[in-house]
Amino acid sequence: MSYRRYLRRPAVSSILGLVLLITASMLTYLVARPSPGDEPELTLGLAKAEGQAAGASGYHYQRSSEPDRTEIIDSSGEPVAIMTDGARTAHIYGPSRTFEEPRFTDAKIETDMWVRLAPQPWRAGAEQEQWFVDWFAAARRDRSPDVLSIAFEYVDGAPVKRDNQGQQYSGDASFGPPDPADPDGRQERSDFYDYLGLPWSFLDGKAAIPEPQRKLALDCSGYLRMVYGHRLGYPLRGTNTPGEGLPRRAYAMAEVGPGVQLMPNSGQRARGIDKLLPGDLVFFNAQPVPNRQIDHSGIYLGIDDGGHHRFISSRSQTDGPTMGDLSGAPLLDGVGYWPDRWLTARRL
Repeated sequence: MSYRRYLRRPAVSSILGLVLLITASMLTYLVARPSPGDEPELTLGLAKAEGQAAGASGYHYQRSSEPDRTEIIDSSGEPVAIMTDGARTAHIYGPSRTFEEPRFTDAKIETDMWVRLAPQPWRAGAEQEQWFVDWFAAARRDRSPDVLSIAFEYVDGAPVKRDNQGQQYSGDASFGPPDPADPDGRQERSDFYDYLGLPWSFLDGKAAIPEPQRKLALDCSGYLRMVYGHRLGYPLRGTNTPGEGLPRRAYAMAEVGPGVQLMPNSGQRARGIDKLLPGDLVFFNAQPVPNRQIDHSGIYLGIDDGGHHRFISSRSQTDGPTMGDLSGAPLLDGVGYWPDRWLTARRL
């Protein structure tokens, strides 16, 4: 069941609707979603109108569970955004985009969902608060790179981007240097600061020095930290301990990381795939022995044009980030290497 099936149009009185229809019989109305540039500024904190939750004028706030969340719906019944309790990740509907990597897969991801980070974790009723008023009005118009588009800035052949000081911050990333123990594999331990080639001090006190042989490399968790942390500003830890920020390793992200765990890690294949939304972090046991161990992570992209739940991750066998089918199609449904090893997911 998709999230769209949860989004219902507000109830309308049939008697009142008939009166309005007769009164306006000489007029013609065109009902359409406004373009981003034409959307009105939001005004939150208004008194509750009849049949509408208190909050932004013209918007309905619907509460749902598993996970607990607020779904924002416009006056025509169209979904506007989904805000999940305890998470900063915001899912905002906007212009449709298509993501593809034709060199490595025929699959395409078409989505009208934009994935951004709110300034603070969501909680029920936050639509009344000033921080949300200010942020959401701007976020609905924002067409700068979001989680999904940034994720594709590190795939094979991605163009190089540099800041005003000439520092490269995106472009084709490898996984790491060759692994002497695995002729077909690459070494782990390449974090975002290795890709950048810059020393880094973390909020938990750890100081890190990049290794020259890992420049422009990102392992699976380093890739997530580049996208969510360095590029979008989510706090980062230098260790794998609990606390504020995203830990270094995949197992720590899944077990003690921030945000909301969407399903428990039982050591068996994860259940509850319909809880996922694009941008969620997905975690796997890539070892031969099935257990609760987590040693791989990725970013869920959504349902591809073949009807499959697809993710993107940085993998040793593909030498970097990809949504492609090398080393096993990166799917969560059906049968195959990755579906059988998917254990849990988290929304930051």
